[in-house]
Amino acid sequence: MKNIAILVPETAVVEAVADPRYMFTAVNEFLKSQGQQALFNVQLVGLTKEVKVADGIFTIHADTILKTARKPDLIIVPAVSGNLENAVKLNKDFLPWITQQYKNGAEVASLCLGAFILAATGLLDGKKCSTHWLFANEFRTMFPAVNLVDNKIVTEQNGLYTSGGANSYWNLLLHLVEKYTNRELAILASKFFVLDIDRTSQSPFTIFKGQKIHEDDEIKKVQEYIEAHYASKISVDELCEKFAIGRRTFERRFKKATNNSIVEYMQRVKIEAAKKQLETGRKTVNEVMFEVGYNDIKAFRELFKKITGLSPVDYRNKYNRNLAA
Repeated sequence: MKNIAILVPETAVVEAVADPRYMFTAVNEFLKSQGQQALFNVQLVGLTKEVKVADGIFTIHADTILKTARKPDLIIVPAVSGNLENAVKLNKDFLPWITQQYKNGAEVASLCLGAFILAATGLLDGKKCSTHWLFANEFRTMFPAVNLVDNKIVTEQNGLYTSGGANSYWNLLLHLVEKYTNRELAILASKFFVLDIDRTSQSPFTIFKGQKIHEDDEIKKVQEYIEAHYASKISVDELCEKFAIGRRTFERRFKKATNNSIVEYMQRVKIEAAKKQLETGRKTVNEVMFEVGYNDIKAFRELFKKITGLSPVDYRNKYNRNLAA
């Protein structure tokens, strides 16, 4: 039997506690229906037996607390909500327990924003990690030693697992089911829960809003200028001249503030504008390309796919209801 400890953190997202429990208990039922023994002992583990969540609307009844929890083979850290620095502080008593259990051989998986709690243990330092794309900048600021790959749905390294945003944690749960059982049961679970088993990237779902959670006001003005003139062909030298900043200093400050080079930032702004036009308009891909300041269709397609994970045509077909109709 595999002991699974699903933590019940303060400010937990209810579904991120309930869904992994549902997944592993369902797999137990699949096994029993095939004449096999159930494989998973699932426990909800809290700092207290009763944990109020969703602003006190719900109370989750934990099966046990840390002191009496079974020795886990797998720890699942659900997503949390609200102010994330505060969420880490509220759940600080979980951190030494997670670290000790990992040293004792347990694997640890975080779901969505549960990565903030897992990262706070220090176990992810120097390792790959994913989380919700919308909170990537905040995560990088809080945990600069972690290698955030925010386009990924699932990461796995040294018995540590993380998932991308929101419902993408179902793909991590399927990944864990396959690891602990087999591919056939994972496929069965994917069909039962109506999940796309092989989704690997959250890039098609990402909305680029610009990384402005920093204190460099001059760089914010540059960002705003780039966003207002995305259809123009602006060079780095032109920006340096306009804002009277030396190129070397400019590039260093911009990268430090936004986690993108200036060229990468301009590309992401243009592609985000293209995405919006493809989602709602009736223009061709070539027309959209010209609208956002590109004239090389091959380069535009390659950049679009690099950022979104889809070709411009596939992206339009996926999201544009008018064209689908």
